[in-house]
Order: sequence, then structure tokens, then C-alpha cells
Amino acid sequence: MDKDAVLKILNRIMELELSGVVRYTHYALMVYGYNRIPIVDWLQKQAEEGLVHARQAGELVTWLGGHPSLGIGHLLETHTHDIGDIMRESLAHEVEALQAYYELLALAKDKDVRLEEYARNMIAQETAHQDEVNKMLRKPGQTDAFSATGR
Repeated sequence: MDKDAVLKILNRIMELELSGVVRYTHYALMVYGYNRIPIVDWLQKQAEEGLVHARQAGELVTWLGGHPSLGIGHLLETHTHDIGDIMRESLAHEVEALQAYYELLALAKDKDVRLEEYARNMIAQETAHQDEVNKMLRKPGQTDAFSATGR
């Protein structure tokens, strides 16, 4: 197993998850309107989950003898604070995180059971999260998956 490549991707995962903490915390502060309370609650839970995921990645870095990054992933927002925009930004962020977990799985597959199982578990969680956001972006009664081109 290429330990340096694994450490690099684990640090990238940690940075992505930390940017999710900042992103979801910001989003929760910017929600207004009648449905504010359940949406804010959901966003705050996503921020808390991101922190747990960042810590897990950081623990793996140190267990493997590496140094956890102090960086944070890319932060971008539309500045419109529309719930739909927030969810689309969230979906794009989750796609990037999922890709990083797949990269880790490719590096660890058949080489390190612990890392492989960690990556598979995180892929399952991130995929479920993407599915949840996708469903939130659909119009009432829409059963087809959300498509950014078919808003």
C-alpha cells in the first residue's frame, strides 16, 4: 500500500469534512422562513456529523504515523441563501467528499482491511446523504432523481 498516498487522501478527506462543518454551520445560520426549524436542525446535524468524520480521518492519519492537516477544504456559496441553492451546494460538496472516499478505497482495497472497511462505510454514509439531499431537492410528488439541468 502506498502509505504516502493514503495519508494525502486522508488529509484531504479531513479538510473536506471540516469545510462541511463550516458550510453547514453557516447555512444553518442563514435559513429564514416558515420551515426554518426543521431545516436548521438538519443542517446542524450535518455539521456535527462532519466533525465526527473529520476526527475519524485524523485518527487514521495519526495511527498511520502521519500528521493531520490544519487546512480546510474549499468554501464556496452562492450568497443567495435560498434553500434550493443551499441544498444544491450541499450536494456538490457531498459529491466531492464521496469521490475522495472512493479514492481511498482504491488505495486500500485488498491491502488494508481497516482502511478498506472505513472507506466502504463512509461511501455508504455519503451516498445515503447524497440521496437524502437529492430527495430534498425534488418537487412534491416528483419521484425521479433531481437533476441540476432539470430544475
